[in-house]
Amino acid sequence: MAHAPEIESSPLQHREIITRIFNAGLAAVDPYNAVLRAARIEHDQLLIAGTSYGPEKYDRIIVVGAGKATARMAQAIESLLGNKISAGLIIVKDGHTVPLKIIEQVEAAHPVPNEAGIIGTQRILDMLRNTDEKTLVICLLSGGASALLVAPVKGITLQDKQDTTRLLLNAGASIAELNAVRKHLSMVKGGKLARAAHPAQLVTLIVSDVIGDALDVIGSGPTTSDNSTFADAWAVIAKYHLQQKLPSRVTDHLQRGRAGELPETVKENDPCLSKTHNVIVAGIRQALDAAKDTAVRLGYSTKTITDRLHGEAREAVHFLARTARAELDLMQTGGQRCLLYGGETTVTVHGPGKGGRNQELALAFALEIEGRPGVTLLSAGTDGSDGPTDAAGAMVDGSTASRARELDIDPLRYLDRNDSYAFFQQYDTASGAHCHFKCGPTGTNVMDIQIVLLET
Repeated sequence: MAHAPEIESSPLQHREIITRIFNAGLAAVDPYNAVLRAARIEHDQLLIAGTSYGPEKYDRIIVVGAGKATARMAQAIESLLGNKISAGLIIVKDGHTVPLKIIEQVEAAHPVPNEAGIIGTQRILDMLRNTDEKTLVICLLSGGASALLVAPVKGITLQDKQDTTRLLLNAGASIAELNAVRKHLSMVKGGKLARAAHPAQLVTLIVSDVIGDALDVIGSGPTTSDNSTFADAWAVIAKYHLQQKLPSRVTDHLQRGRAGELPETVKENDPCLSKTHNVIVAGIRQALDAAKDTAVRLGYSTKTITDRLHGEAREAVHFLARTARAELDLMQTGGQRCLLYGGETTVTVHGPGKGGRNQELALAFALEIEGRPGVTLLSAGTDGSDGPTDAAGAMVDGSTASRARELDIDPLRYLDRNDSYAFFQQYDTASGAHCHFKCGPTGTNVMDIQIVLLET
């Protein structure tokens, strides 16, 4: 049965409508609630995704983890287990802490790792190496863990990891490609955290931030088997022509691995995985479903176009604009539609500017639909951040680019410089608009959402 409109949309500004739709998506993937949907206490038994972890089996319960969403996840675990938790430590992005009573939080840098991440990760490894068969380890994992959970292999320095990460990010490597390299420079990624925890019972609760919810890609798969190899990692380096730019120690390590001189990441059927269980508790599909429900209640005929948007941000806008135009052509006068997209694009950095994939996508979309009335887009990261900025993304419409030129702000120039953040800062100041979308850390992370409102 169709939902009756909750309210008429005409009195609401587009920003308010889009914000309500976006916030509904966030609420559906709140990590605290997601954990409590997957885990519960029943007859004094801890049940996670249908599996019982009874207290009689374990002397100790240890909680570890890393990621942008893990603080809220840890709150849920504390509410379930309380003083039954023997010890705990999670690594969160700077500014993403929440009040916790038992589980300790370490703040570290993202997306480029820092020393705080190394210290926190070493402490986690020390905790895991003191476990045994009578220990239950609950690992909390979400997007951001690849940068936060950092332990370079012997011979590789933090600076080497930082330089390699920056090179790959600026080259526009996908998260899967980036992680294939990072896993082969790490003592925790690619199943190696599970190896450190063995023979303890290990259950990992995961908020997914990757397309298709691939376990070996989320957080670089620290508690699951890894299909990538040293050869795959080097293929990524070659694809982006970084062979001569890599730190020499990284080049030597990857080449030795390709030659079979170094052990691979953990593969399927490795004994260390025999007592591991990975459970995805939230992802982009739940966010899009909830956003759709809210858009319908607000009176919009709504479609989810894809939950797998990927590729170069300024190329992805062609797809978004094409689907928007196709829908507009089918609409009658007075019609209202909402199109939803989810996924994660990339940006190949050519210029000296500052921005993120969502701001760049929004700026490119503004140029793509310039002069077309009745089209409004929000592109925003569900974690509340976009690249190295304080914005989650940006909102634009068919008038944004032309109005910017009237204010002597050239949108194409800013796009060419990868300087979308400065564009929206200057545009908002000059125009009085509120295109920049700043909501602060959300406590969750399930990739990005694009919301397009269409009106005729």
